[in-house]
Amino acid sequence: MSMTYTWEVTGLKNTSDGTVVQTYWKKTGTDSDGNVGTFAGATPFDNGDPTADDYIAFADLTEEDVLGWIQAVVVDDYETHVNGQIQKQIDQLAVSDADMPWAPAPEPAPADDAD
Repeated sequence: MSMTYTWEVTGLKNTSDGTVVQTYWKKTGTDSDGNVGTFAGATPFDNGDPTADDYIAFADLTEEDVLGWIQAVVVDDYETHVNGQIQKQIDQLAVSDADMPWAPAPEPAPADDAD
């Protein structure tokens, strides 16, 4: 079954000089039947040296910038774990409580004789 994933940044923490030190994010998977599972993560960061050419000031960050940092960390075994947890949630949607096969059938509810 195919899975489509979406990502979003749900929060950031930064220092007084604008250095990002913590990110909060969510990855959502939707299977081809429309079932959805999510994984919420928290990844610490240091967005670099403010004097570096590729430094992005906090006020200039976009969600795509931060998602790029996060997605660069959520790889290999970590990504396998995240995707597995999403799949586990989706798999749980097919699980329900069941009557024990040896128990008597439940009594039908009495009919309402309101005339």
